Amino acid sequence: MSCFSFLSGARVNKSRKPSSDIDEEVSGIHDVKLFTYKELIIATEDFSPANKVGEGGFGSVYKGRLKDGKFAAIKVLSAESRQGVKEFLTEIDVISKIEHENLVKLYGCCVEGNQRILVYNYLENNSLAQNLIGGSSSNLHFSWQTRRQICIGIACGLAFLHEEVHPHIIHRDIKASNILLDKDLMPKISDFGLAKLIPPNMTHVSTRVAGTIGYLAPEYAIRGQLTRKADIYSFGVLIVEIVSGRSNTNNRLPIDEQYLIERTWQLYERKELVGLVDTSLDGDFDAEEACRFLKIGLLCTQDTAKLRPSMSTVVKMLKGKKVVNDDKITKPGLITDFMDLKVREPRDTKPSAQTTTSSYNASSGSGSDNKDNSTFSLATSAAATTTFISNLSSETSADNTSNFSFRTV
Repeated sequence: MSCFSFLSGARVNKSRKPSSDIDEEVSGIHDVKLFTYKELIIATEDFSPANKVGEGGFGSVYKGRLKDGKFAAIKVLSAESRQGVKEFLTEIDVISKIEHENLVKLYGCCVEGNQRILVYNYLENNSLAQNLIGGSSSNLHFSWQTRRQICIGIACGLAFLHEEVHPHIIHRDIKASNILLDKDLMPKISDFGLAKLIPPNMTHVSTRVAGTIGYLAPEYAIRGQLTRKADIYSFGVLIVEIVSGRSNTNNRLPIDEQYLIERTWQLYERKELVGLVDTSLDGDFDAEEACRFLKIGLLCTQDTAKLRPSMSTVVKMLKGKKVVNDDKITKPGLITDFMDLKVREPRDTKPSAQTTTSSYNASSGSGSDNKDNSTFSLATSAAATTTFISNLSSETSADNTSNFSFRTV
């Protein structure tokens, strides 16, 4: 599998011209196919609930059949996304030029009126979340070899976004539901490059933290510090999920087994990592390789961001081309650390309806990779505290992640 195969090609819609009201807006856009809203209504049978195949932080996804007979995944972006046509298409133009065997392919979009709709290639086997993670009832069989190739494929796609695309793309939301599978179970990363299409206050950090908190790096979830290292943390969680076949959080398990990364660290310290491998494999796996993958997961989720390896290094380790050094594995940023978060009101500040903290600012793209403390104290207003806790406890069902309780002092 090639990690950095770059297959670029223009996809100009030559069959018709854009409607007159956006001719001027799209004059400089050449590589994006424009669909009419009517075409997509027909393709999805008026966006029938029966054709809805997913819903995430960026919007709802429908399966549709285009007029050429080709099936497509049609993503209706959140209603709050209201960019101008030119600005929107400029971003789409950039995304349309990014192609890799482990990235979902963009066919085109619709920009009529207030509609902002993306059209992707349809992946027959949906997502990892629906087929493998968390004890799903899928009929698909994920052998060790298949899981190995899925891990490597995701790593290659992410390394491509981080290191080969210019400017580099930070995904922000690597998780099982954003990894789609084709008919051969080859993984495709979806939703890459979409962060710029949604206003900062609509990103998953401020409205869907609980939905993806098991994947969020500490420095990103708590302080809004966004670097490529945040994606690497998320990948580390994901690879452990793939090897173990379970989601990062499961409150039906005994308390010491509920949080996957914490459990992985415990077993690593006891030199019992092999016990985490999915029992559905019935022992039919390479134990040494499986343990190596779990160690790579721990390297990627280390609390100190700067210690996490780059994705190109991760690819080499997964393929066995670079040795995994146990001495370099330090304690991960654990989910229980989030649960010890202390939210307090500053002593010398009166309660205010304004939120003065930027700790959850998703638009923050800077910040150091310094190690986070295991317990975080955040000075904020009483109103902000209420909003923060409300955000953290909402929208958990879509990602199979439990609600979390935060104590105040």
